[in-house]
Amino acid sequence: MRVLCVHFTTEDLSRVRFAPRPAPLQELHAALTTAVAPGRDPLFGRWRGRVLRALPATAGPLADLVPAGRPPAFLDVLADTLDESFELIRTACPETVRAELERVYGAGVPPRWVRGLHAGEEASWRVVRRAQRAAYEAVLAPVWPLVRDLHREEFARHALTVAEHGLGAALTALAPGSVFDGSVWRWPAPPDATTLTSQGSRGSWERPTGGPVGGRAVRLGGRGLVLVPTFHHPAGPLLQDLPARPVVLTYPAGSGHPPAPLAPDGPDGSDGSDGSDGSDGSDDPLTPVLGRTRAELLRLLAEPRSTTELARALRVSSATASGHATGLRTAGLIRTVRAGRSVRHERTALGDLVVGPQPAPRLTPHPTPRPTPPPRPTP
Repeated sequence: MRVLCVHFTTEDLSRVRFAPRPAPLQELHAALTTAVAPGRDPLFGRWRGRVLRALPATAGPLADLVPAGRPPAFLDVLADTLDESFELIRTACPETVRAELERVYGAGVPPRWVRGLHAGEEASWRVVRRAQRAAYEAVLAPVWPLVRDLHREEFARHALTVAEHGLGAALTALAPGSVFDGSVWRWPAPPDATTLTSQGSRGSWERPTGGPVGGRAVRLGGRGLVLVPTFHHPAGPLLQDLPARPVVLTYPAGSGHPPAPLAPDGPDGSDGSDGSDGSDGSDDPLTPVLGRTRAELLRLLAEPRSTTELARALRVSSATASGHATGLRTAGLIRTVRAGRSVRHERTALGDLVVGPQPAPRLTPHPTPRPTPPPRPTP
């Protein structure tokens, strides 16, 4: 069995952190790795075909950078936005860029533009930026709001587990079947797991070597560990272990299904405002913070509900209910998932924490009063 063993020092235990936001290029690289890998998972089969068909020609140069499936390490950066990611890549040490390109090509002959990248030509760097931008727009842009929602939920779940059960329980919860004894985190890796390992001053994507338990070891050595969930790479961990930098472990999260763009089940366009300032005389502590309608909507989501069900229970239009759901989703209190041809909303771990252990209201529409008939004329 292939086992990933992450060795902690006492100093590392205080340097474990969870990325607060998804990293666009990290998620893009995970998605492209999944898209080009031989696929046996039928859940990703149709997604893989759709992604490969959607990639425009301007994204083609990215394939030139992975001639053997092992991209140069200078492309692997953690940043909150695409522009920040591009800046980090562009400011990579020229010696590192040249060394990495020589590693991935070996004795092969790279395309002309890659040779320009090796020489530091600005035109070649623009090619990289256009290719990554094009790939992001085709692969991630349609689902990025959902990725952000999923990341917020994962962040809240991890924080609650650490607070209630400690770091060890939180680590093993990220990787079912793993064991943490206080100094070593042992994670049985799938056969097709991929890691980014350090080789002196170089990094490379490679499969873990086979062998007994402990055959693949990563020693943090006081550098710390950054945990990043990915929702596009179900096969196993992606590990970035580069000298003098925190080790970054990207782990599979979510349901295991590829994220798909949401199709709203009702017209939208509402700004989410219900015209209430929360001063309705209620003693509900959520009302002054969220507003009456959003507080009631959050409580209704003790069980997943569709937009139509929420609108009926709240006695508002579908557009208004959708607008309120958008506001709560942006705050990380609910998430929205596809359910057939409609979407369903459910509370996140953070939403459950905000609502607290209170009984959920019954989802029954308010009765509509029967109109009073006009008075009969007096004869």
